[in-house]
Amino acid sequence: MESFRKLGLIQEILKVIEEKKFENPTEIQEKSIPFVISGRDVVAGASTGSGKTLAFGARIIMHCEKGKGIQSLILTPTRELCEQVCKSLNEFSRYKPLEIIPVYGGVSINPQIIKLRTADVVVGTPGRILDHMQRGTIKLGELKILVLDEADRMLDMGFIDDVNKIISQCPKERQTLLFSATISADISHIARKYLKNPVEISAEAYVDPTKLKQIYYDVPDNIKFSLLVHLLKNEKAGLTMVFCNTQRNTDFVARHLNSAGIHALGIHGGFSQDRRNKTMQNFHCGKFCVLVCTDVAARGLDIKGVSHIYNYDIPKDDKDYIHRVGRTARAGKEGKAVNIVASRDYENFQRVLNNRDIKIENQPLPENIEKVIITFNKRPGGFRREGFRGRRFGGEGSFGGERGGERKGFGGGGGGFRRPGMRRFEGSGRGRRFDGERGREEREERRGYRGSSHGERRYGGRSFGRRGEGRTGGRGFRRRRF
Repeated sequence: MESFRKLGLIQEILKVIEEKKFENPTEIQEKSIPFVISGRDVVAGASTGSGKTLAFGARIIMHCEKGKGIQSLILTPTRELCEQVCKSLNEFSRYKPLEIIPVYGGVSINPQIIKLRTADVVVGTPGRILDHMQRGTIKLGELKILVLDEADRMLDMGFIDDVNKIISQCPKERQTLLFSATISADISHIARKYLKNPVEISAEAYVDPTKLKQIYYDVPDNIKFSLLVHLLKNEKAGLTMVFCNTQRNTDFVARHLNSAGIHALGIHGGFSQDRRNKTMQNFHCGKFCVLVCTDVAARGLDIKGVSHIYNYDIPKDDKDYIHRVGRTARAGKEGKAVNIVASRDYENFQRVLNNRDIKIENQPLPENIEKVIITFNKRPGGFRREGFRGRRFGGEGSFGGERGGERKGFGGGGGGFRRPGMRRFEGSGRGRRFDGERGREEREERRGYRGSSHGERRYGGRSFGRRGEGRTGGRGFRRRRF
């Protein structure tokens, strides 16, 4: 406790630190807090989980007063980080209460508008903050402290224009604090443009490289998923994170891991905020040991005790790789990062290896990998592919390959296919919209329809024949309401 006291923290914060049983400040806290609480602008290189929230939160708690308007604004790249920072600030300000509210998209804006009227500190994502500014529902005239948290991630996600617009509307007489895992040229440009004579601080990586084992397997495409299942079943792992590059692959992997008997949860930006919150609660509670996610979960989330990281898809560059593997080997604990590299991952993997500081060992494939058969729900008249809104392919069609849920090698006999809300065509074995003998495409089918919008559309005059008979003059087919 004495080491925290020497940093100049007030008694209200020290009391919370004592209750949390923190013994010593982290490196970023020790280096930055004295400058932050003295009012200096700061550019700090600090990774997720390094304790930077207390570093900038100390100044906010010490100098903001309840009921004096919005005096501090913290910009974060993701909803999850927004919630996490807000929670941490509320904990540290327990004995000096402030109205601290999270503001992000994906939820109703009206409750936020009401809370903003009495807010002292706002933690928000750039898009929703800008939305409130355009509506005139957030007032920044009393702003004293502006924090850019995970600044590099905000730039990677394309928020640079929003950030510039927000900063331009903030009072010029303010303290600006910038925290970023990496200090790139773009970050340096923002610092020169908006910060006044900033103090530059860097901390060693929070991940201990001596305790992080990094390996990769070079696998044939058709056993990529089977190897993941094999490793998850045979490794002695605690909490595990499996990273994918797309939402579709995340859903595919999570669903089929559960089918293979591995309890897994998926999370990505396509989920509603409520579903994302519930997923993280279940993961934190230990109900599931495997979290399948996109990079939305790689940054900002405080997930303790992660022992293994699996890159099912290799990230596009070394920065994303570092952020992913940074979820493990923390605070002196050992961790393992496993990369499953198939042919489609070679280009990305080479970009990761171009960083000479990243050392990844090649491992031979395990013996006796059990091939996992990926099945799809069978329905009368064909197979219905999960996750594709019930598209049905005709006859005894099937899917081949195992490449992350890609459509590959499908076929089938007669019977046609149906997609809810669309026309039905019969006589095609390849699952495309053919009208019979010559395979005229969809542009042909649009001729001569009549009917109301949103309801049923009936094709008249010319319709498409059944069982490959070509065009006829029948009554046509109906388009049902979606």
